[in-house]
This record gives sequence, C-alpha cells and structure tokens, in this order.
Amino acid sequence: MTTIRLVQGDITRESADAIVNAANSSLLGGGGVDGAIHRRGGPAILADCRKLRAGHYGKGLPTGQAVATTAGDLDARWVIHTVGPRHSHEEDRSELLVSCYRESLRVADELGARTVAFPAVSAGIYGWPIDDAARIAVETVRETETAVEEVRFVLFDEKAYQAFARQVG
Repeated sequence: MTTIRLVQGDITRESADAIVNAANSSLLGGGGVDGAIHRRGGPAILADCRKLRAGHYGKGLPTGQAVATTAGDLDARWVIHTVGPRHSHEEDRSELLVSCYRESLRVADELGARTVAFPAVSAGIYGWPIDDAARIAVETVRETETAVEEVRFVLFDEKAYQAFARQVG
C-alpha cells in the first residue's frame, strides 16, 4: 500500500525518485510549478523536453497524459511531466485530472520510482478549486494500483496543505 505524506513547501527542494511537474502542453517551461522546476532543474530538463517535442510529442503533450525526462539539477532521478486540465464551470473535466495522477503513477512504475512528489495539479493558474483538486488527487492515488511506496503531496501554501490534510484524514 502506498503511503501518502503531505509537505508544505517548494517541490523543487524535495528529494524523491521522481518529481511531478504540472506542465503545459508545450513541455518547454512556463509559470508556476512548471517554471520553477525548469529553472531549478537547469538546461538538461529543457533539452530532454525539446527531444520529446522533436519526436513523438511534436504537437505537445496531451492533457491528462504523462512523460518523463531527466531531473537535471533537482534532487531526483526523473521529472514526470503531466498536463492538467483547466477548470471549467461548463464542462466536467475531472476525469482528465484523475488521468494526470494515474498516468504519472504508471510512468513512475515503468521507471521503477518508489518515491514520487506531486504538486496540486491544476490548482494554480488552471483554476481548479483546491478542495476538489485535493479530493481527486488523494482518491486517485489511493485507488490506483502502483509499486510506488510513497506519494508526497508538496503544497505551496497553508490553504492547499489544509485542503489535502482534510482528504488524507
């Protein structure tokens, strides 16, 4: 069974086999978690992302999917990039958010990662309400069969930490 831990802090400072990046579909960096991971991880991550874009992901990484690169200068072996959905009041996109966590764990299993650090995917600039984002994240990790021994949710602020703490119980 996978252990779930919560940490309030900066995901780029975590030590884990894999750190999950809430990426945009271009895979070429951006704001928020994505920009922070690219800045702290250094040019090796961007170089790997460019190779992915030159190959199978020429049109970018689809929402809900995940792919791994080197972790560069981060204290991890890999970065698993996943593209979360933008929240919508008109359309239920929760299955895409579920897919981000499932696919990231699938990639982690393929890599042999035993510890994975996740941000709150889609809960930043993509506007997903934090309480619902926390519910989906925790439920999905609990329900997904994986060899990952520890999932660490690394939450940037107290509000996000408390939302996840209510779900973990």
